[in-house]
Amino acid sequence: MIDTLAFVHPDAKIGKNVTIGPWSYVGAGVEIGDDCWLSSHVVVKGPTVIGKGNRIFQFASVGEECQDKKYAGEPTRLIIGDNNVIREHVTIHRGTVQDNSETRIGSNNLFMNYVHIAHDCVVGNNVIMANNASIAGHVHVGDWAILGGMTGVHQFVHIGAHAFTAGCSLLLQDVPPFVMAAGQPAIPRGLNSEGMKRRGFSKESQLAVRRAYKTLYRSSLTVEEAVEALAEDAQNDAQVKLLVEFVKSSGRGIIR
Repeated sequence: MIDTLAFVHPDAKIGKNVTIGPWSYVGAGVEIGDDCWLSSHVVVKGPTVIGKGNRIFQFASVGEECQDKKYAGEPTRLIIGDNNVIREHVTIHRGTVQDNSETRIGSNNLFMNYVHIAHDCVVGNNVIMANNASIAGHVHVGDWAILGGMTGVHQFVHIGAHAFTAGCSLLLQDVPPFVMAAGQPAIPRGLNSEGMKRRGFSKESQLAVRRAYKTLYRSSLTVEEAVEALAEDAQNDAQVKLLVEFVKSSGRGIIR
């Protein structure tokens, strides 16, 4: 159902069983999948593709052009997956040609009030960003990561799968998978062990990741030496491999 007080551009593509509330705006180049629900006062601009079953609450701004001063009106886009919850006053911007020309959001994410996702970000699946968490341009957030309220993330930082940041954290470097971070700037504060338990990781895998964390953070080894020391464990456990490969590929260096 499209409310009579909503504006939907004739070029927009709207799927089946979509609700668009009063005073919402859906612009040209927007595609909205089946079973989506847009409350009142939602703004969606294109080019933007939104998957199925998403819920977008009032005063959210989705697909607006970015705040990067280099942006000169190039045809960039935003891609959003399925079953996301985008709460009040969330802002999600399209990409820039300086990266891959798109911002990409996965599925089953929860973005709470006032979350900001800047240009060229890549957010995975099952991510939670609590109130006022903000990620700058080109940030990558892995699956199942949780960003506490008012977390601030510097541009180009990568946050690994299953990582966890405490409220008011300031991330200036990469956070490896499974690591909990807190502080300004953030430093490692242990493993997200509770998250691993909730998501059904085996006790053996949890123990292997715990040993890897100790090698990386509680030994006297450099990062390069720790990665080398963990090579055999990475071959034997998929989660240790995920951790090691993340550290090896880090562009900004990991929090220490």
